[in-house]
Amino acid sequence: MASNWTTLEVDQDSMNVYVSTPNDGSNAPGVVVIQHAGGVDTFVQTMCDRLSSAGYVAAAPDLFHRQKDNILEEVAALPAGSPDRLPKLMGKLAQFKDSEVIRDVDATIDMLRDHETVNGLPLGITGFCMGGRVALLMAAKNSDLKASGVFYGAMLNGSWGDEGETPLELASSVNCPVVGFFGNDDQNPTPEVVKELESVLIANNKEHEFHSYNDTGHAFMDFSNPNTYRENSAQDAWPKLVNFFDQNLKK
Repeated sequence: MASNWTTLEVDQDSMNVYVSTPNDGSNAPGVVVIQHAGGVDTFVQTMCDRLSSAGYVAAAPDLFHRQKDNILEEVAALPAGSPDRLPKLMGKLAQFKDSEVIRDVDATIDMLRDHETVNGLPLGITGFCMGGRVALLMAAKNSDLKASGVFYGAMLNGSWGDEGETPLELASSVNCPVVGFFGNDDQNPTPEVVKELESVLIANNKEHEFHSYNDTGHAFMDFSNPNTYRENSAQDAWPKLVNFFDQNLKK
């Protein structure tokens, strides 16, 4: 695979996007990868590279681009698993507005659709933590997406910036199949919220498959965080995501 950073203009501001492309030169479907609270860091870039190795053009937009601060640098200087990391990151999450995030992801989708390697092939989306929330939100907001992978989507029952319906409320309107991966020890989303989400999808005849893991909490995919990473759950979930994309984007 080959990777690079590109820049898109959104709302008269520059947004960096990490793009990873398969090496074989053939056309490939595209997948938008939505960051977790740590931004488009080593973990998110690695997820893009893994998707690229599986035959996808993966693009991760920096959704923090409107926030002109040094918080990510401060967090990066802290030891992995430090209890001081989360409060700093939550301050950044509190600045999000759903309307702005939708425009950022729409711009990334447009870029992928026109990418020379994608060349009109189907597009999907996946995300982790806050990114899982956005992956569900965008499945309802952009009909160009043909598959959505939700990893432990946080704040599913809340709106950012008090703007409109929550992702949980919008689940009745998703435009594509959804796969979800959750920890049964997670508190955001709790197993009760996951059940509520699945109930909405079932009631509205939305194609989906959910996978939940015992002895597993939030951020279990994040190998960079020794406090949350669960190797067995992560190794089970990843091939399931790739198979889901293969079935829906490589038909």
